[in-house]
Amino acid sequence: MCGRRQRENGDEGDEQDAHGPSIDWAPVPDERDRPLLESDLDADPLAQLRAWRTAAEGIEGGDAVTLATATRDGAPSARMVLLKDVDERGLTFYTGYESRKGRELDENPRAALVLYWHELGRQVRVEGAVERVPEEEADAYFASRPPGSRLSAAVSRQSELIPGREQLEQAVAALRERVGEDVPRPATWGGYRLVPSYWEFWQHREDRLHDRFRYRPEDGNWIVERLAP
Repeated sequence: MCGRRQRENGDEGDEQDAHGPSIDWAPVPDERDRPLLESDLDADPLAQLRAWRTAAEGIEGGDAVTLATATRDGAPSARMVLLKDVDERGLTFYTGYESRKGRELDENPRAALVLYWHELGRQVRVEGAVERVPEEEADAYFASRPPGSRLSAAVSRQSELIPGREQLEQAVAALRERVGEDVPRPATWGGYRLVPSYWEFWQHREDRLHDRFRYRPEDGNWIVERLAP
């Protein structure tokens, strides 16, 4: 029995050697975990947003934002759009006026935008009233778009039912044949500007103890306050 036990113990030792030494896996540090203090924030939320957008340059899809709108009765909807401009007047995006979001903004001209950069562990929420940009501003932006994008915007009756993709492709081909690349901006397409009345900046931290601050207006200034994550 002793000899058998010794052979079994030896076999176990050989099996351990075959699998190699055990490895203690150390947790991988999360590079997105960086503290955000109130003292780190600019007193102007627009300046703070610009700083974070600069830090996010080079991130694929960094200008894609979630746009949330609602009907007059408060039924919400959300989708991704491209944030095209940020300045003292507000945050600007473009779409079809007769799309679902366009119709909802006509009924209820308030919206929320969410910017998120996973690589940085950062999120910005902005809420406020929405207004259409002036036609000359929409014309200038539309003229700057690639020809294919202008053709698509001109023929697509956004959010309406269509029998198939072929209808869109045929309409694009017909318009290109008629006007070439000199496509005028359709009257049903243009820009919207969200005028912020509320800002929130969020920074990822370990164990979900994120850093979260809001800016709210008071007497012509922005008040910065920390929120629980």
